[in-house]
Amino acid sequence: MYDIDTDIKDIDPAGFETDAADHDYLTELTRMEPADASRLLDVGVDTQENARAGSFIQKDRSVIHCKSHRDGLEIMGISQAAARYEWLRDYIWKSVNPDTDKFTAQVKEIPHEGYFIRTLPGVKIAQPVQSCLYIAKEGFSQNVHNIVVAEEDSEIHIITGCATAPHLTKGLHVGVSEFYVKKGARLTFTMIHEWGEKVSVRPRTVTHVEAGGILVSNYISLKPVGNLQMFPTTYLDGENAVARFNSVLVAAKGSHLDVGSRVILNAPNTRAEIISRGITSGGTIIARGDLVGNYPGIKAHLECKGLILNEGLMHAVPELRATVPGVEMSHEAAVGKIDRREIEYLMARGLDEDEAVSTIVRGFLNVDIEGLPPSLKAKLDTAVSETQKDMM
Repeated sequence: MYDIDTDIKDIDPAGFETDAADHDYLTELTRMEPADASRLLDVGVDTQENARAGSFIQKDRSVIHCKSHRDGLEIMGISQAAARYEWLRDYIWKSVNPDTDKFTAQVKEIPHEGYFIRTLPGVKIAQPVQSCLYIAKEGFSQNVHNIVVAEEDSEIHIITGCATAPHLTKGLHVGVSEFYVKKGARLTFTMIHEWGEKVSVRPRTVTHVEAGGILVSNYISLKPVGNLQMFPTTYLDGENAVARFNSVLVAAKGSHLDVGSRVILNAPNTRAEIISRGITSGGTIIARGDLVGNYPGIKAHLECKGLILNEGLMHAVPELRATVPGVEMSHEAAVGKIDRREIEYLMARGLDEDEAVSTIVRGFLNVDIEGLPPSLKAKLDTAVSETQKDMM
């Protein structure tokens, strides 16, 4: 019998290298090697820095570019930030316990930088900040710790593209991230993953949202990956706090994705929504969602839809938990294959069968993801089209 709690591959961090050569710092991203620049572009990172408020790029363990183009926006490596700000001690390892599992323990014991991004109070950044955590060394375990602080009444959109070098076949990425959305602030966080076919990925993320704060989290994984396990947790701790999660997942043969989100609603009038779309064309997708209502009057909704092409496993795990009366919580989950009637409908209008299936797949994946800049949305639409062609 299939067990979703144990079937994820048991990756041993000790089986990966934790040392790597230092890479040169680039004062200008345009000086990046063409092969690396191409990979970054695939995950939404523009080396020209057009319409970007700032950039943070890390290659293996080295911060190779870090720059803010806006007043009131701070971007730097986590070690530099810790040395500059004594108060940061109250944020690092506050939300994620280093003893949570063997992966968080390794980040604590063998850290490889990570980013610190902060908006000052009242600062609203119109253009997105881009960051990239990139693995170039074969067999390397990249252990990063990220801190984001959106101070009171500030707004920021971060686009994080994670990828590996074209030649890399084996690697491990472990990312501990602690996000703090202060009173009245808004954080939009868009993560695009494009790892190698044998790469293991273990993000560990916790977010706290204060009164009137908004978190919008978008996650996109369209290309093959060895195995991925992530279950970010968000605490809505202040009145009228909001969290919205959107994910688009594709699992090719050999890929194992265990992806979910948990939102804990702890305060009056808090709101949460989790929306997931997944397609398996031979791989495994475990789509989890967990909503916890701890205060009367909260509203939360969970929606998970999965599509199976050819073979593969799609497992939806929606959970609703209420600890008090007077909550309003709902979920919708559906897993299946393409309806033959939809194919025949499109064929009756002039498409052949392959074109009809491709059109349905493209429409299924094209979820309206909140907060994407037009240039990135156009690129993702192209990536979706290419993905559905590959699957067919």
